[in-house]
Amino acid sequence: MGKGKRYNGSEQKLNIKKVIAVIITLLVVVMFIAIIVKIINSDDTSTEKKPALAYYVVYDNQKWGVINSSGETIINPSYDEMIIIPNKERDVFIVTYNVDYTNNTYESKAVNSKKQDLFTNYDKVEAIQNYDRNNNIWYETSCLKVQKDGKYGLIDMAGNELLSPQYDDITPIIGVTQSLVTTLNGQKGLVSTTGSVIIDNQYAEITTLTDNYEDGYLVRNSDGNYGVIGTNKRELLPIEYSNIEHVYGTNTYIVGTSPNYQIINTSNDQTTSISYDGVKSINNGNIIVQRGDQYGIISSTGEELVAPQYDSLEYIFQNYYIASNDGKYGVINTNNEVQVELKYNYLTYISTASILQGETDGVESDLLDTSFAVRLTGIVSEINTNRGYLKLRTDSDYEYYNFRFEKVSNRTVLTDNTLFLDKKDGKYGYVDKNGVVVINYVYDDALEQNASGFVAVKKDGKWGAINSRGETVVEPTYTLDNNTVIDFIGEWHLAEDTNAGYYTK
Repeated sequence: MGKGKRYNGSEQKLNIKKVIAVIITLLVVVMFIAIIVKIINSDDTSTEKKPALAYYVVYDNQKWGVINSSGETIINPSYDEMIIIPNKERDVFIVTYNVDYTNNTYESKAVNSKKQDLFTNYDKVEAIQNYDRNNNIWYETSCLKVQKDGKYGLIDMAGNELLSPQYDDITPIIGVTQSLVTTLNGQKGLVSTTGSVIIDNQYAEITTLTDNYEDGYLVRNSDGNYGVIGTNKRELLPIEYSNIEHVYGTNTYIVGTSPNYQIINTSNDQTTSISYDGVKSINNGNIIVQRGDQYGIISSTGEELVAPQYDSLEYIFQNYYIASNDGKYGVINTNNEVQVELKYNYLTYISTASILQGETDGVESDLLDTSFAVRLTGIVSEINTNRGYLKLRTDSDYEYYNFRFEKVSNRTVLTDNTLFLDKKDGKYGYVDKNGVVVINYVYDDALEQNASGFVAVKKDGKWGAINSRGETVVEPTYTLDNNTVIDFIGEWHLAEDTNAGYYTK
């Protein structure tokens, strides 16, 4: 008989499941150790912020150029005319040249960060400029106006043609997004910024009924009659009226001219005659009307709720209105009961935060909740509705609150930041997310980190900048007393005219 060991079934079998479990356990342990080593060897004190790539216009030595969000020069300031960046996240810049101010003619084209000409199959490429009621300039971010052989069309930011160049002109409706009026053979039409035709070219005039394009478009035909067309091309109000006021409530319109108006409710075909000198707005089923220089409130059936007696009225929510007399503002309801005494020099409602802000002395503000109780008082530095916080300055200190008026830390609300403003012994410095001091307390004033990762600091009356690594990029050398907003990107600071939106040195 051989001497080799025999398996007779009585011996223990090899347990494959246990072997696999042991191997997996060993792998997990090895991975865990590797992670721990990586954490130990990593630089936990790093505060460098990696901003999203964006582009900004700069001005230096009477020339215009472009930088990115890291402060790096993309296009050296070399252009005589201001460069336009319609969408700061896109590598598409509009430059103007061969300007003849006498004849009001110019050429314009698109270039990229390498100064390469873009969309060269068109004779001219332009940004579509618009502005709001406060004259703040903005641009359509998704499309450009192009010209070829004297006709206009639209392209997107990648150069894809949205509308072929066939129109005599394309212009925005002032103060309204995504609404462009086209002119073809003397007739007006309407398109969206994606090139979709909303209204065919068959009208003498097109504008929006209100500031919200969703409420419909007011059109006038060649006979001088007005009507309303919706974004779905449906006729909301027949084109048969001599005048339609620029106000709208739910299925409710005001037609006619002062002092003889009619309230038309298209949902129940009800028409009500009213006699006032003007109509301001329709909200929550009620209408602000004007008689002489005074404002009041009526219902949608014409019942007078508040006789015209205020210098101004503005709807805020439910049945409440901001009212003013003799330059002082407060809040009333539709029963003309005063909810907030008319004592403020300025009063506004921030609907996205459900907060009323009232100023009494031009410096400090009261912040009120929707029950009209004063919850906070101080200098309002910021109300950020995107992140849900407000920032107050009281006794030279910055404090943060959520919209429930609960005090929170800047490290709680500024979640994208890597540097956080802090104060000690009357001086400002910065800490990281763990509260560790990154920049010493040596500054007389300072601001929170901006989206590009830079902080602005003030010392001995001068402003400078520090990057997210705590390195000084601009010594405090700038006197920016005329700047309403202090902001740095690298060595560039925001210009005095914040509406123009460019940076300079």
